[in-house]
Amino acid sequence: MRTLVVVESSFGNTRAVADAVAEGLGGCPVSDVRDTDPGVVADLDLLVVGGPTHAFGMSRERTRADAVEQGATAGDGDGIREWLGRLEPSADLTVATFDTRIDRVRRLPGSAARGAARLLRHHGFRQVLEPVSFYVTGTAGPLADGELARARTWGASLAERPSTHAGG
Repeated sequence: MRTLVVVESSFGNTRAVADAVAEGLGGCPVSDVRDTDPGVVADLDLLVVGGPTHAFGMSRERTRADAVEQGATAGDGDGIREWLGRLEPSADLTVATFDTRIDRVRRLPGSAARGAARLLRHHGFRQVLEPVSFYVTGTAGPLADGELARARTWGASLAERPSTHAGG
């Protein structure tokens, strides 16, 4: 199965989850959203997209700047919101979305993963899986106990899904 994990990460937590998901998928590549040409998805069976939840949804230019003010190492350039908006819809591509969120606000609305899934469906993607959240203990992290293991398990479950890509 041809798979790619594309990630936006501010403090490194979302990247750590992406790496664990990729490990669960059998070692597929992980690419930073700022370095990934949206055209790369044309030959994939599965695209996994992850980003941090900022202000109850996907990051925006302002929330990325706010994260940098709080010590984030990444904040320049586009995030998953902008990148997903440039994708060409594909009926055959399966897309999974995940986010990282602060553990203490599990009951609050808003999720970057849910927003990304909605955006993908709105743009014509038909095979968008149920979004998944992974939890951090504070704005800058660290990840809550057990989240990397849960990410590897989720990745392995994605790998078990049958391929629906044309010719796949």
